[in-house]
Amino acid sequence: MRKCLRCGKGMIEGYTIREESEATEIQLVESEALLAKRIQPSVAVCPECGEVSVYIANIEKLQK
Repeated sequence: MRKCLRCGKGMIEGYTIREESEATEIQLVESEALLAKRIQPSVAVCPECGEVSVYIANIEKLQK
């Protein structure tokens, strides 16, 4: 369970970012790479203070 960085309470996980456009992925591009790595971010919300945390759940996808 993720802990809120602001107040330390347990966060509610399982959300994703949804937009009206096709920009629902974060593209991480290395300066020398020809193709971007596409990763869907995850979102957690603190029920106590309302803090929103956007993070990459499968961080191992970034490793070469």
